[in-house]
Amino acid sequence: MKTTSREDKPTQPTSASNSPQFYHGTKANLKPDDFIQPGFNSNYGQQKQASYVYLTATLDAATWGAELALGEGPGRIYLVEPTGPMEDDPNLTDKKFPGNPTKSYRTQHPLRVAGEVTDWQGHSPEQLRAMKEHLERLKQLGIEAIED
Repeated sequence: MKTTSREDKPTQPTSASNSPQFYHGTKANLKPDDFIQPGFNSNYGQQKQASYVYLTATLDAATWGAELALGEGPGRIYLVEPTGPMEDDPNLTDKKFPGNPTKSYRTQHPLRVAGEVTDWQGHSPEQLRAMKEHLERLKQLGIEAIED
């Protein structure tokens, strides 16, 4: 996996002895040392003002975020560093699935952009279409994201 960091050097995958690497998928065009913060309109659902920002320790979950985010331009995946406490994302954990298989989290504190993953592989057109159809069915049923 090729990544760029604030020093524009490739970032090595994190070893088990280090803290986990976190990702954030979006269509926003950001640069190192920018902050992703709550308070902006969500990229999903009714696009309400978001009380949380979301991050994940898996590239696959970040890829979905980049592919499904609203907006123009290409999806992007950023390496991010949380600046405060975080909790499991209830949309993808115990309230919907046992445990936290996607290693997805949320925080009310900003995420600092440390770099960008530049060579990620998107899902197949069929997978992407199926996911968008699934999300549209949920919307029609009135099922929104959990926002405590």
